[in-house]
Amino acid sequence: MSATEPYRIRTIEEYHHLAGLPRPEHPLISVVDMADVRWVMMDPPVSRTVDFYTLTLKRHPGNGFRYGQQQYQTQGGIMYFMAPGQVFGPPPRYDEANKTTGCGLYIHPDFLWNTPLAKQIRRYEYFDYAVNEALALTEKEEAIMMNIIQNIQTEYNANMDRFSQDIIISHIETLLNYSDRFYNRQFLSRKMENNQMLDRLEDLLNGYFNGKDLLAHGSPSVQYVAEKLNISPNYLSGLLKTLTGRNTQQHIQDKMLEKAKEKISTTELSVSEISYELGFDHPQSFSRLFKAKTGLSPLEFRQTFN
Repeated sequence: MSATEPYRIRTIEEYHHLAGLPRPEHPLISVVDMADVRWVMMDPPVSRTVDFYTLTLKRHPGNGFRYGQQQYQTQGGIMYFMAPGQVFGPPPRYDEANKTTGCGLYIHPDFLWNTPLAKQIRRYEYFDYAVNEALALTEKEEAIMMNIIQNIQTEYNANMDRFSQDIIISHIETLLNYSDRFYNRQFLSRKMENNQMLDRLEDLLNGYFNGKDLLAHGSPSVQYVAEKLNISPNYLSGLLKTLTGRNTQQHIQDKMLEKAKEKISTTELSVSEISYELGFDHPQSFSRLFKAKTGLSPLEFRQTFN
């Protein structure tokens, strides 16, 4: 393994070993107390990746945490979500004076096998958010989440029977749905930051569609827009859907159609020329999209101005 290649943690048991924890009670699901974690440090320190889902609720010293370039205060915990294969940085050395408390829930995909949640779990987009897009919980929200996680732990610590997996899966689904609800609340509660994000998106798209990049590269991708805004694609789309009812791709299309209408109504360019300037390889594709969105073909739209 090269020094830059992440260390792959394949099982929950291996994770427990590296975190200085006892062997897990169940090989495919585990709840741990973050205060008990004592990472085995690697030399040199390397990033790590895991083959299972992790849902971590942490309480940071001082009730504060950093979100992007800004410091936030919260009386509740912070939740992070990671899907299998995501990379996280080297763990910090244990610091008794500033130790992080909370709990971690680890779920191997094999535990979900042959259940509806095996496919449905990836619809929860927050598993692909960046670490600085964590969920800041209120005290009441944290109490709800902790109660669900403790129910999961109680169930798998009991004698497993034919009902155990279904009950645990039900608790996991409840936890994921509450996370969805609380993220939606977070989007709405950060009015100033989110309005600033909408302004930045508008400026970015205006600059792109009025500049040379459009002709050279076509319409911007969701990935491009998210990178320019320094935010993960899924978090940006989730934020936009909550605030405006439209995702990032729809915002890009809206701006493209706005530019198309301007060119159709104020220039003598042909539909083919306009479609190429907007980054379409085929004029027919542009015409179909334009009519689907406006109810008129590009030529019919132009005629309304004559």
